[in-house]
Amino acid sequence: MAREDVNINDFAIIVATPNGSGSQTANNTILRACFNMGIPVTGKNLFPSNIKGLPTWYSIRLSKDGYQARRHKRDVLVAMNPASFGDDLQSLEPGGICLYPDDSRQELSRSDVTYFPMPVKELVKNSGVDASLRDYIANMVYVGVLAHLLGIEVAEIESALNKHFKGKQKAIASNMNVVNAAVAWAAANITTQSPFRVERMDKTQGMIMLDGNAAGALGSVFGGVSFVAWYPITPSTSLVDALNDYLPELRINKETNKPTYAVVQAEDELAAIGMIIGAGWAGARSMTATSGPGLSLMAEFTGLAYFTEVPCVVWDVMRMGPSTGMPTRTGQTDLISAYFLSHGDTQHVCLLPSSIKECFEFGWRSFDLAERLQTIVFVLSDLDLGMNQWISEPFEYPTEPMDRGKVLDADALTAVGDWGRYRDVDGDGIPYRTLPGTNHPKAAYFTRGSGHNQDAKYTERSDEWVANLDRLARKFETARTIVPTPITVNEENATIGILSYGSNDPAIIEALDRLREANINAAYQRVRALPFTKEVGEFVAKYERIYVVDNNYNGQMAQLLRMEYPELAGRIIAVASCDGLPLTARWVTESVQKGEA
Repeated sequence: MAREDVNINDFAIIVATPNGSGSQTANNTILRACFNMGIPVTGKNLFPSNIKGLPTWYSIRLSKDGYQARRHKRDVLVAMNPASFGDDLQSLEPGGICLYPDDSRQELSRSDVTYFPMPVKELVKNSGVDASLRDYIANMVYVGVLAHLLGIEVAEIESALNKHFKGKQKAIASNMNVVNAAVAWAAANITTQSPFRVERMDKTQGMIMLDGNAAGALGSVFGGVSFVAWYPITPSTSLVDALNDYLPELRINKETNKPTYAVVQAEDELAAIGMIIGAGWAGARSMTATSGPGLSLMAEFTGLAYFTEVPCVVWDVMRMGPSTGMPTRTGQTDLISAYFLSHGDTQHVCLLPSSIKECFEFGWRSFDLAERLQTIVFVLSDLDLGMNQWISEPFEYPTEPMDRGKVLDADALTAVGDWGRYRDVDGDGIPYRTLPGTNHPKAAYFTRGSGHNQDAKYTERSDEWVANLDRLARKFETARTIVPTPITVNEENATIGILSYGSNDPAIIEALDRLREANINAAYQRVRALPFTKEVGEFVAKYERIYVVDNNYNGQMAQLLRMEYPELAGRIIAVASCDGLPLTARWVTESVQKGEA
């Protein structure tokens, strides 16, 4: 096969296995080996919400151009699951290749695909591995065969296994024995050349690979988190798991050898958010992590934090709803509910990370915003960003001092004399607060979720109630001036606008190039926080058509924009998808082209 007929470093691999078969080790090994070879690569796991048995897929995209969105095409299929074999084969692109166990009885129904049967059972049996582990280590056969077919360096496969097993030589050796046997078998028996190959590049040097939940956890540690309460729920559990990995290493008092933090598994989500509000009131930097159903349970306590003005942070790693929905599918379905969560007239600060680097940044920045604004802050990630592997430049150490906001200590109380907990002294809507235990006779005040005046005294007077709501509204306007501003690109000669947020970003960045090739020049603004800053209104006003890209059914970002800018509502076009999958550049491109036709 001539070199010009070979696709190098620009294709997608899909691995189909039964859930619970131990394929994650094999898939991550392929992913990291390609990353180690300097090739931009991303991995996305599509798994069912049961424990074991149902189909699961893992897609690996290699992109010499550095694109990280889910690829619409499937070029290389590893078909290890008989239950999904037929559908998986039909999804393969013409000219693709299919690897499958040689004892499979599935019909090879396509003539435009090249097949590579693998002697999985024979190679595993000959490896000498314990019979109880054979089903799990069998996946290393396709790692070895792919290494031969695609040109993945075996040394990098071993390096990836060494990282995965943290240097445990017995586990590394048993897996590498199967890989090496599969490579040797493929070299001796496969004569057909693959139309897909990998070659070393230098585009990942100095970069890292991580998931968003781990990045958010690390950022929270660097932000000074000292109290975490949580209840397990997919897909946010691994964020707290990561905290439990990082905190013992990074947050131990060196003199006493004791932890300077607490992580508590609560009995449910209500208890979890109640605990972090109590800790926030006491002066701790506190947080919880949850997803849609847990967020719904937190509504009443959220109103308490908002109205009593207690700082705390909630990570909502969004998944597909309504109800239990599809717990292991991604979606941006909580945007509106988080923004207005609780009864009454509440509105909340929401941060919208789009990368693992921003997950890290918003991990620490969320605490600064919560304490400066004296309010609950939501970080809205999602399953795709939170649980999948992404490449990134290394994170930047936060050099800014922690912003504890308007906290009065004993000396300050003496200096100011008379004070009231909810007085707007500076005109920004943000009052001053004291922390429990402050050694001053005027430090104490009564924290209540019912009606209170500017001095924290109980009231049902209409004028005092309205005055308090007016001040909270001023504080929300102040938030507009300090939350992260949007990122806008590609404005030169643009005729239309695209606006989006979060994990949609990689698909839109790639779509911009595709649209340009189709003679459609679109400006793109990525919103990074709610409430909207002035830059958002300016962008919407600049173009006659604004395509607002959402990964939910109702186009929630488009709804918020129409609510915020009713005079511009006619130019806002919702482009929404809700199939549980990360967006692709093809879908974004075709959606915009349809609107422009």
